[in-house]
Amino acid sequence: MSKENTNTSSIVSKVWAFCQTLRDDGVGYGDYLEQLTYLLFLKMADEYTKPPHNRTMPIPSEFAWETLTSKSGTELETHYNIMLRELAKEKGILGQIFVKSQNKIQDPAKLYKLIALINAENWILMGVKDKGDIYEGILEKNAEDTKSGAGQYFTPRPLIKAMVECLRPEPNKTIADPACGTGGFFLAAYDWIVDNRELDKEARQFLKYETFFGNEIVASTRRLALMNLFLHNIGDIDSDNFISPNDSLITTSSTTYDYILANPPFGKKSSMTFTNEAGEQEKEDLTYNRQDFWVTTSNKQLNFVQHIRTMLKTTGQAAVVLPDNVLFEGGVGETVRKKLLDTTNLHTILRLPTGIFYANGVKANVLFFDGKPSSKDPWTKEVWVYDYRTNIHHTLKKNPLKLEDLRDFITLYNAENINKRAETYNADPSTGSGPEGRWRKFTYDEIMARDKTSLDITWLKDKSLADLDNLPDPDVLALDIVENIEAGLASFRAIIEGLK
Repeated sequence: MSKENTNTSSIVSKVWAFCQTLRDDGVGYGDYLEQLTYLLFLKMADEYTKPPHNRTMPIPSEFAWETLTSKSGTELETHYNIMLRELAKEKGILGQIFVKSQNKIQDPAKLYKLIALINAENWILMGVKDKGDIYEGILEKNAEDTKSGAGQYFTPRPLIKAMVECLRPEPNKTIADPACGTGGFFLAAYDWIVDNRELDKEARQFLKYETFFGNEIVASTRRLALMNLFLHNIGDIDSDNFISPNDSLITTSSTTYDYILANPPFGKKSSMTFTNEAGEQEKEDLTYNRQDFWVTTSNKQLNFVQHIRTMLKTTGQAAVVLPDNVLFEGGVGETVRKKLLDTTNLHTILRLPTGIFYANGVKANVLFFDGKPSSKDPWTKEVWVYDYRTNIHHTLKKNPLKLEDLRDFITLYNAENINKRAETYNADPSTGSGPEGRWRKFTYDEIMARDKTSLDITWLKDKSLADLDNLPDPDVLALDIVENIEAGLASFRAIIEGLK
């Protein structure tokens, strides 16, 4: 191992060790991440003001990094609290990083130690990948902490990489995510472009400052996204903020994009909290009255499908993670599916297994579709479905999803020419004739003839039902039962909410 790798590994160990120390004091991964974000941002801004950079930073002098390193005890705690409050009032990324910021480290001695830990390193000199990996690692740990609920903002990185590999984004084109969470799709797209495309100076500048656009309405999550991108060399400490705090569904996007990669938040209903006349908190379903939407509904997922279609250039490509209900729900759901089939080329669906998301009981799919200009004829001619759910068993701990698990799908997707695809067949003659592999196509007419134009298509036999001698391990079976019960409960809750 090189000296540089050893040093990075040592820093990772220190950052993690101190995180565990704070957890003993009741400071969760999320709170630790936030404090790390504030302090890292200030330390790196300070590094940029020194040789060889000698840049002028937008940090007010009374809140410069040295004002933290020169204090301790109650004086440090008081100054830090004032600093967080005042920096939140600043413009641009600076203000967005510190908006609604709070000091969650109640012991001044621990705060002093964290500042010393960060102060001991030169973070700008550290490789982009190294400091980015440190941050991504803590983001993932935070997502694993089910009590925090942070898992809903964290899409499995192997799935993200597979989606990006299928879209194969070109340089000098725009990439958007209307619900970007901690920025995972942006990072994967950035890495893929850097590793697979020839980039001149102009293309590198475009990639850094003009490629990515997102929305994230949760202030703490948006803060993590901005820092995550900054640590991965996307944007700059004093550049414009390209992650909007606005609800992306409220209005039509002011521009259209070349690529859209997204995993909109789970949960069917869009709602807002308000205070009634009695002073009590109540929730009200949100419906978005958009002239460019096909239907008006409070179903959050269907609204995101409609919104993403309006954001997409007529030459653009989209890959979106969506729950099963979007594929089979009747009424407005059927209308949205028909319109999507007619106005875009919905060419591919990847059926995902359970056990890969931090939110339990999630049954989801990835829909791949291309933007198209107006036409009197439907753009979708055939939909290819890859079933990576039937007889697949993943768990977050023992058998997590890996990129290699999706390699067969990526190959069959054939991004070089999606018009040259071939169905896969089961080589076992005992299964009878017909395609029994995981990759099948269905024509537009076949789908339109299905009940409610359902895209929830299965054809493989569940081996656990057909062969009792080859049942999965008991822990896998138990997990399947839990996943199905939780998915059923989620559906019942949605029905109850609808009846209310």
